[in-house]
Order: sequence, then structure tokens, then C-alpha cells
Amino acid sequence: MEALTWTGPLGALLNPIIQIVTLCFLIAIAIQIIGTMALPAARGFNSDGSIQIHFTTRIIDRAVKYCLYGFITLLSLYVIIGAVLGASSLGIIGGISRQLLPIWMSMIAIFTASIIFKRKLGLYGKLFDSPIGMIGFALVIFWVLVTLLAGGLDMVVTHDELSQVSGMKNKVPGTPVRGAEVGDYAHYLLGGDNLARDVFSRAIKGSAIVIVIAPAATLFAFMVGITLGLPAGYYESAPLHFKTKGFYLTSGIALVFSILMFAIAPTDIAILITILSMFVIWMLLKTAVDTVISFLANLILAFPVILLFFLLVTPEIVKTGLPNYMAMILFIFPVVFFGVLLNARFHTRPDIRWWIVGGVTLILFWFYLSMVSEIGSPVYILPNFLDGISLPSEILVVFVSVVFVNSPTVFRIVRGLTLDIKTRDYVAAAQTRGESSWYIMLWEILPNVRGPLIVDFCLRIGYTTILLGTLGFFGLGLESESPDWGTTINAGRRLLSIAPVPALVPALALMSLVLGLNLLADGLREESLKD
Repeated sequence: MEALTWTGPLGALLNPIIQIVTLCFLIAIAIQIIGTMALPAARGFNSDGSIQIHFTTRIIDRAVKYCLYGFITLLSLYVIIGAVLGASSLGIIGGISRQLLPIWMSMIAIFTASIIFKRKLGLYGKLFDSPIGMIGFALVIFWVLVTLLAGGLDMVVTHDELSQVSGMKNKVPGTPVRGAEVGDYAHYLLGGDNLARDVFSRAIKGSAIVIVIAPAATLFAFMVGITLGLPAGYYESAPLHFKTKGFYLTSGIALVFSILMFAIAPTDIAILITILSMFVIWMLLKTAVDTVISFLANLILAFPVILLFFLLVTPEIVKTGLPNYMAMILFIFPVVFFGVLLNARFHTRPDIRWWIVGGVTLILFWFYLSMVSEIGSPVYILPNFLDGISLPSEILVVFVSVVFVNSPTVFRIVRGLTLDIKTRDYVAAAQTRGESSWYIMLWEILPNVRGPLIVDFCLRIGYTTILLGTLGFFGLGLESESPDWGTTINAGRRLLSIAPVPALVPALALMSLVLGLNLLADGLREESLKD
């Protein structure tokens, strides 16, 4: 069986065309740059005072636009022909496009439905009025669909990401697989790595780790930051004034939680965390909440992010059980957030209030216990038949590290926004109506800061993606055989001069996802400013 070329037999026809269009596009851009510097004196002003663009400048701008359209059309042609004909006619590009056919179809369906109903979809629908936002959304949804179809349904990939094939070590892209049986994919589309594993399949499978961990951990960090940032900004320099029942209830919950932690894991670190937790709670009840939380946030932010990550995921720290104890504290915040959120919303409906608040809180508390409880770890609470979520220790360590590092920054953002929003008229109107403080914070202030928070959420996922890649590159947190992009880049960098593809493919994948998140954030910011 012959090796595949990048563009196959049809490349002889399409390659010269795309080369000519690319050359014209680059020349047009160069002329546009030179013309911008050479023709400013030729620009004049219309009678209404607007700038009159020179005729030559308009021609150059149109040339650049049409060359760009032609370039995009030809790239789309490669994808379409490859998806239809496969590797037999368009080589490696055709084979990859054919494997990604379910993703192309899903993206077309999503974009078509979104554009048709965009006026009914709120901020998400407005995103499709922004070209930058659409490009960013396309890149992000591409990798989300890759994760769903490759990880959940086991589609797209051509080989098992951990299987090794004899004779395929460091092979170039398009190399036929030795001893391929009937039903097996006949080629390594992007070659083999230093352990004879399929680079294409590892890059596809590696997306699942980033797509799952980065948004979920960032969401937990936002739960922590919002839960602490809202009261810190709302009360500012004033201490919390609890009613008698509220004071005893809060103190009782804190005491039970601390005793539970100590009873589960009576180690020195658990004792230290229990004492620190009680001290912080006492300070919050007696002192200005903003002062205490801001001090703790600034203390964490004083450490360099990368150094803090490395400290949390090193094997010596993991063996002490510190990440498990941190998970017990950090993972309780979503339970508290949604419990307080629903209680504030249904405070005037005593007939259904406790059913909704109690039911949701119990379900979330079970999720909480399932996440922090793990057999063989320092924290083992639920029996195995009740433990519905199993987080491997290496995933838990990375997850906790991301939440811990990102929470202070989110807290600062939410606090600053709350300080601004709480002076608005509608907040004063809610206070005049006699609404509770938590109702005002969660149902008046929080919805009006969703725009900046959504933008920051997208950007923070990008930062987290880079951090996960950095951890994988240095071999920290995740298993050495993990197909995550950072680990794969580290494994391929040693042979860059001989076989650059194993390192370049995951690097480009990581870059495309982060670029998509940044463009998506720009598009959301642009549209949110129009409201």
C-alpha cells in the first residue's frame, strides 16, 4: 500500500490555483500597507466633513477583500471535496476531512439554526452579528464537538490513542499501517510519535481533557468568586449584621462542617485547615467581610500563578492530602450559592420554598460528597454504591488547583462590579421595597453584571487551557501516558528536527482553541457594549 501525500491526485489541479490566489492575496496586502503610508495626502474631505477615500485606495481594498474571499472559498473546497471523496482523491487532507465529516455536519446545523433564530436567542444570537465572534465560536464549537463525538461516541478517531503498532515509530504523515486488518484504518494520517502511536487520534482524544476540565474548573472558580465577591462589594467596610437565628445557623453549619472534616481525616493538615476555617468564619462574623476576604485574595494573588500551580500539583504536596482537603472547602461553594440563590428567590413562597431549596440542596450536596469522596484518598465519605462521580486523583489535583488559583481574580472582578452597581437606582428601589440583601445581590446586581462576567469566563477558560498545557508539558498533574496536548507536545519536542508533526499538531490545536476563546470573548464584549 502506498503512502498518502498531503493533497493526493486532485492536488495537481487545486494546488496551483490556491498558490496563485495566496500570492495575489499577499501582494494585495503589501500594496495596501504601502498605499496607506504613500497616499494619505491624496485623501480629502467631503462636504459633510467625512473623509474622502482615494479612488486607488478603494481598488486596493477591494482587491484584498476578493483575494481573501477566494482563499477562503478554495480552503472550503478542500474540506468539501475531502469530506466527500476522502483520502483516495485528496490525500491526507481528504482523509482528515472525511473523518471530521460528522463535525462539519453538526457545525452547519448549529450555525444554520442559530442564524435563523438569532433574534430570539439573546446575547448568543447577537454573537452572529459579529464576524469576529462567529469565527471564535466556530473554533470553540469545533473542539467541543470533537470532544463529544470522539470521546463520548468514539467517532472521528482512526486508532486507539494508546495502542502501539510495530514499525510506526516516528513515521511521516500518511504512512500505511503495517499489518492492518480488515476494518482497521489503513494509514496514520498525521504519522506516528516516538512510541508508534497515532498522532491524529491522540490530538483528537487530547481535546477531551481540556474541554472538560477547563470550563468546569473555571465555572467552580466563578461560583467561589461570585459567592464571596457579592457580599464583599455590597457590604464593603461594614460587618455582617446577622439576626440571632442567622448567626446561630451559620455558626452551627461551620462547626458541623469543621467537625466532619476532622472526623473524616484526623491528620495534622486537617486540624490546621479546621482551625484556619473557624478563624476565618469568626473574623467574617465579627469584622468587615470585605477586609477579610480581600486580604485572603490578595495573599493568594501575591504568589506567581505558575509557581502556585507547580506547588499544588507536586507529588510531595499531593501525598499530604492537601488537594483533597482544599476540595472539601472549595467544592461546597456551588452548594451554598444555589441554596442561597433559590432561598432568596422563593422567600415569599413558603408553600414551595423549602421543597425547592431543600431538594436542590440535597442533590447538590450529594454531588459535592461524590466529588470529594474517593476510595484510597484521605477523604472517603460515601460508600462505593452511593459514589456517583469518580474523579481520578490526578484530575482532582488539577481541578482543585485551577479553582484555587482563579477564584481570587474572579472575586476581585465581582467585588469591583458590585461596588459600582449597588449605587444604581434599581438597587435603591429594591431596598425601598424591603427586599433582603441576598435577593438584591443575586437577583438585582448579579444579572446586571453578566456581560463582563461572561466575557471574563471565556478569557479565563483560555488562560486555564494554557495552564493545563503547561502542566502537561512539565509532566505535572496528569499521567505520563495521557493524550492531553501539553504532554504530547513535551513528548514530541525532543524530535523536532527529525519528526516535527507530533509536537506541531497538538501545539496548533492548543493555539486554535485559545484563539477561538479570545475571539469569542471579543465578540461577546463587542455585542454586550451595544446593549
